[in-house]
Amino acid sequence: MADKPTHQGACACGAVAYEVDTDLEGLIECNCSHCYPKGFVLAFVAPDAFRLKKDGPQTEYTFNTHKIRHLFCDTCGVQAFALGETADGSKMVAVNVRTLTDIEPFSWTAQRVDGRSF
Repeated sequence: MADKPTHQGACACGAVAYEVDTDLEGLIECNCSHCYPKGFVLAFVAPDAFRLKKDGPQTEYTFNTHKIRHLFCDTCGVQAFALGETADGSKMVAVNVRTLTDIEPFSWTAQRVDGRSF
């Protein structure tokens, strides 16, 4: 993905680390029962734009339709990303923008989405 910048990300303890190609456009904040309490800001990318660099032990959590695999670090509990499908069945990775380590906090803008009503 040469047309989009590559960003580095990790959980709080560094056991899980990744890089992702994204321009940080189209970010969302969702108010569903999972995203809102955790304060997620999400960037959705194709699997080929995401590369796992450190695959520390993670636990998987699914809910509702079980189409998204929420993975969180067993050591620090941070969810850096999730794996799933879009509404049309395409594979995607949902990156927690708050785990990007090379951007200035709050340097992005996100659209609020009413996931609670889905």
